[in-house]
Amino acid sequence: MNKAGKTGNQVVPVLMYHNIAPVPAGLRTYRSLYVSPAKFARQMWLLHQLGYTGLSMSAALPYLRGERRGRVVAITLDDGYVDNLDAALPVLQAFGFSATAYMVSGSIGRFNVWDAERLGIRKPLMSAADMRRWSDAGMEIGAHTRTHPRLSQCADAVLHGEIHGCKADLEDRLGCAVTQFCYPYGDADDRAVAVVREAGYAAATTTRRGRAVAGADLWRLPRIQVARHHLLPQFAMRVLTRYEDRRA
Repeated sequence: MNKAGKTGNQVVPVLMYHNIAPVPAGLRTYRSLYVSPAKFARQMWLLHQLGYTGLSMSAALPYLRGERRGRVVAITLDDGYVDNLDAALPVLQAFGFSATAYMVSGSIGRFNVWDAERLGIRKPLMSAADMRRWSDAGMEIGAHTRTHPRLSQCADAVLHGEIHGCKADLEDRLGCAVTQFCYPYGDADDRAVAVVREAGYAAATTTRRGRAVAGADLWRLPRIQVARHHLLPQFAMRVLTRYEDRRA
């Protein structure tokens, strides 16, 4: 696949967020996973000012398939924290944007059990009612496995349950199809990708750096991490230039 800019292919930056909230007092590790509500609002404002539309993964698929062209970015939020609903949703709605929140189905309404001990903090996750509010507001729920494991380390039966089971869990709670997947930790080996495709997901995102380009492998999409320390010019450079592409 040639790089965007050389071929004129549609470029679709896929933004990766986690928490839209101030950094909790005392947190010393993984502070980069937090983007303040004010910074998030400025980032969305900039995209809007430049004529970009923020889209959920499903809404971005026609651009990723090369069926449509336009100034678009895909917006994704990993793990499904309550702060996404409280702080990100109003901003997204204000600009007419949509986004995809990837949920860990075994922890709905609970907290980040996969890394709470390491971080020393329990971060509340959306409940089933919260997910429906998010969906009813025009946003999308995607799948992020049942327990947030490293999929390359899972036995075949566990791998199947994490990927297929998460889809079934979420669809049961929401009453609609869940077609988007995100690999925990970006751990996407060939075996995991094959099961994701088999499960019927239309696309899946990794943590590999770079901007997605029309015609790319839809089940190994790269993303641009937006971190706490990124100033607005740095955000713009990562999203709108080849900066991330050169680091892929």
